[in-house]
Amino acid sequence: MKNSEILELSTEELSARLSEEKSTLTKLKFAHAVSAIENPTRITKVRKDIARLNTELTKRKAASASEQN
Repeated sequence: MKNSEILELSTEELSARLSEEKSTLTKLKFAHAVSAIENPTRITKVRKDIARLNTELTKRKAASASEQN
């Protein structure tokens, strides 16, 4: 997922996507622990997507907090 795609999402969509990515990461980690998965670099990509989503959510929360002050 690219940053431009993340910027287009609404805050609710970001939260939903974040929870989806977290569940995907959990499933990938479990599958990798049981037996080697086909593409282990996918775990890294999902982790980075989670970080990008968290960063954007934090930016939006900070922006809304500064607007209220």
